[in-house]
This record gives sequence, C-alpha cells and structure tokens, in this order.
Amino acid sequence: MSERKAPLDGIRVLDLSRVLAGPWCGQNLADLGADVIKVERPGAGDDTRGWGPPYLKDADGNDTSEAAYYLSTNRNKRSITVDISTAEGAELVRQMALHCDILLENFKVGGLKKYGLDYESIKAINPKLIYCSITGFGQTGPKAPLPGYDFMIQGMGGLMSITGERDDLPGGGPQKAGVAVTDLFTGMYATVAVLGALQERNRSGLGQHIDVALLDCHVAMLANQTLNYMTSGEAPGRAGNAHQNVVPYQVFAASDGHLIVAVGNDSQYRAYCEVMGRPDLGSNPDYATNSARLRNRKVLIAELETIMKTRTRDDWINALQSAGVPSGPINNLKQVFEDPQVKAREIWRTIPHPVAGTAPTTASPIRYSETPVQYRMAPPMLGQHTEEILAELGLKQPQAG
Repeated sequence: MSERKAPLDGIRVLDLSRVLAGPWCGQNLADLGADVIKVERPGAGDDTRGWGPPYLKDADGNDTSEAAYYLSTNRNKRSITVDISTAEGAELVRQMALHCDILLENFKVGGLKKYGLDYESIKAINPKLIYCSITGFGQTGPKAPLPGYDFMIQGMGGLMSITGERDDLPGGGPQKAGVAVTDLFTGMYATVAVLGALQERNRSGLGQHIDVALLDCHVAMLANQTLNYMTSGEAPGRAGNAHQNVVPYQVFAASDGHLIVAVGNDSQYRAYCEVMGRPDLGSNPDYATNSARLRNRKVLIAELETIMKTRTRDDWINALQSAGVPSGPINNLKQVFEDPQVKAREIWRTIPHPVAGTAPTTASPIRYSETPVQYRMAPPMLGQHTEEILAELGLKQPQAG
C-alpha cells in the first residue's frame, strides 16, 4: 500500500515576502508539503535574520547569524538569493514564476511593478499562477500607498482600545498584544485564501490575484467586539482581564497568586458556586443567568473576589477543574513547556541545522491523522539552496557586474 503524500505535495511557492505576515503564510504552506522557495536579498536576506538577540547557538555555544525571530517563521523552506533590483535578477524571478503555482509578496502597493514582477506582468506569462499580495491597507482606498506595521494597525484597527486595564484603574490605558497578532492573523487569512484559490484553480485552470490587508484582517478578527459595536452603536472599551459579554470570565487573585476562571454557561456558573460553598449565588435571580450577571457584574464580582482570596491558586484550580469549571494558571513560557499536556503533544520539536546541529521549533497545531506535518528542514541559511534550486529549474544565476 503506497504512502499518502502531504496535502500540498507537488505545489511550488515563490515567496518574495519578508518579516512576519508573508513568511507565516509561507511556513503554513511549507508545513503542508509545498516546496517554498524563499527569495532573499544577497548579503542581507530577510530583515528578521538580524532581529536579535537571542540568536541560535552553534555547537560551541557561540551565536550564529540566525535570530530566534527568523527561526520562528521560516522552517521547511529553501533559500535563494536574487537581486531583483537588477534587470537580470528580475528576469530570473520571472523565469522561476513560470515553474511555480503560488507567489507571495508583501511589497508596498505598486512596488514590484518597476521590476516587471507585479501581478499583471506575471499573469501575462503564467495565467495559472496564484499571486498573493499582503499589504498594510490593501490595493485600493486612500491609504493603499502607505506602509503598514503590526503595532500601528493594532492601534488604528481598534485592538488597543479594548486591550489593557480600564482607564479609571491603576495601569489603565491602551495596550498592545504581547505578540504581533495582526501579522499572524493576516498570515493565517492569506493561507486560507491561497488554499481556496488552489481549489478554485482545480475547476477553472486559472490563477488569480489575492489582495490581503493587515487592516482588513485586524478588524475582521475582532469578532464579537466589532459586532458589539455594530449592534449597539456603542464602542466597547477596555475591560482589563474581564470579558465584555460573559461573567465571571476573568482573572481572580487567590491567597498566593492568580488564576483564570472562564465560566462559559449558566450550568458552569452553578458548579462554580457549589465549589465556592455558595450555592445561593447560583440560584439568586440577580445572578442566575449570564444576562443577569452582566447587569449586576460590579456587585457579583466584588463578592467573588473576596471568596477567591480564601484559598490557594492550585487548590482552586484542582477543585474547579474537577467540577468541570474551566480554570487555569497564568504561565510564563518556561512553565508552558513544562506542562504535561504540552509535553504530551510534543509542541517543542527540533530539526537538524547545518551550523547549530539542531534548531528548536514550535510544532504546527495542524494534526492530520494520515498525512502529519513533517519537520523536514530548519529555517534555511541565507542562499543555502541557490544552486540546488536553479539546477532543478534549469536556470542560471546572473553573473555579478
């Protein structure tokens, strides 16, 4: 019986993107089995190669040139160096595009046109190519020409207006997320868009241009918060670690630390009250339903906060989890990777690396039963596969000078 191939086996991706959103999409496609060719500037490469420390250590414990940031988003790819600012380099990329199914780029709108690498130019020579452009604001609209970065989009797109402690409390004010969520969500939306376009191409035989914008993705991923505004006309504000629509769903202080209690429905709330030894709070009509708890949040939370301080964090967590009430600790990353569940899921992986021996990587959360993600290659060294790729495609590197 023959072994089933990876979902995207046989698909080749020309990845002209750099930093995070585009490379995140490329890594997803690579994890699914696509041959992702990362096109980089000679001598410099992706900006994130130098976004350290920390850097990957070699066998002697010395820093390599590979920053942890770069390692986080470029596994299972191959790297080729091409200077697209030269006529010869641009022509080489066009020739490579003839052999590819997907092209990813995150240049400013119109930035590749002067090199003849824009969608219309590539479509003319390969109408089957799926061309995905990732920009700050999209291909249309008054802000289309402007550059966009994750941090500024978190502010412009509304996330920072709902993230952080309330303005009337100590430490209140706008706060960005602890990771570049706009870039990451955009990379995920781009992945979905590419996969959809591949399926459509199976029917039509033709490619298309995909326009993915950080701002669009950011506003879309605010989910219930955008609908809170759209249905009420009132812009939600910052609520700290509390939930805008569900009570109690927040951080509580125990006698020796903090824990999260995430009550998702009324039956869980009643179970929570039983664990606290206060079944009366579960049956009280002022708190019996989530709508009632929202209306009476201030009084209820004050009562709960007093009770939660009477026992230790782990005592609460064990009791609540035993009763089916969602709860848990607030871990740092060391504690995350020490968690038995994280260990059981093998989320910390290692991949052979040509300089360091091995490189760590975080496992893909995609778990197929029959075609599991393979960790084939560590994030490539700059230009590591240039000769190999060109030989496979029957192309030659332009001569310097």
